[in-house]
Amino acid sequence: MAAGPGIKPSAPGAPRRAGRSARNYPHLVAERLGLDLIDVTYSGATTAQVLRDKQNGVPPQIDALDGSEALVTVTIGGNDAGYVPLLTVAAWPRLVRRLPVLGPWVRNLLDADAREKALQQVAASLVEVGRSIRARSPKATVLFVDYLTLLPPVGAPAPPLADADAELGRHVADTLEKHTGAAAAETGAGWVRVAEASRDHHAWSPDPWTTRPGFPWPGRPAPLHPNAAGMRAVADMVAAQLG
Repeated sequence: MAAGPGIKPSAPGAPRRAGRSARNYPHLVAERLGLDLIDVTYSGATTAQVLRDKQNGVPPQIDALDGSEALVTVTIGGNDAGYVPLLTVAAWPRLVRRLPVLGPWVRNLLDADAREKALQQVAASLVEVGRSIRARSPKATVLFVDYLTLLPPVGAPAPPLADADAELGRHVADTLEKHTGAAAAETGAGWVRVAEASRDHHAWSPDPWTTRPGFPWPGRPAPLHPNAAGMRAVADMVAAQLG
């Protein structure tokens, strides 16, 4: 969500699998404020890959911090909770849920109890992310930037998603938003309330800042991710919060 997969052009020198765009919100904010940017956003990252685990051979993202930073932004937690993956598989034909290999994985992603357990773990992980960034970059302004709204409000259809699957997605999104705000408050970080500001710009709206489920076509923003307008809007919110 922060990397900007499919938004052209790609960031020079970025690993191909990172999906890192030169027009993602970190790049846009750095350009606007005249800051030197170290962008370690990586598509599919979890809190563990921010804090301690390599991702496709790339060191944990927090290793990029050396204490000289003026500003650190972080958008994380969705992959821990299976947010975009659950919406992705919900758009697949229901027959897939009965297949012997993919079926159990798909059913787990769409299981409300499993998502709830994952969300409970995310709450603690986000606090750990905030504290670890604070320890590494004590002089920096730290901002948690939450997720652009993907789904329409309750009662509005979101084809091809079934109503129950869309409602589970809303619950995951709402809980991630609350956990992000709580982690920011507990760790003394700022909270850029992107989800709240983008409610009317969901993927099914007339002016979307995100994309609908579908096939990932080369040269287009990834499904269920920000589009270029969404990234510009997030950059505007970050810059406005910094004054």
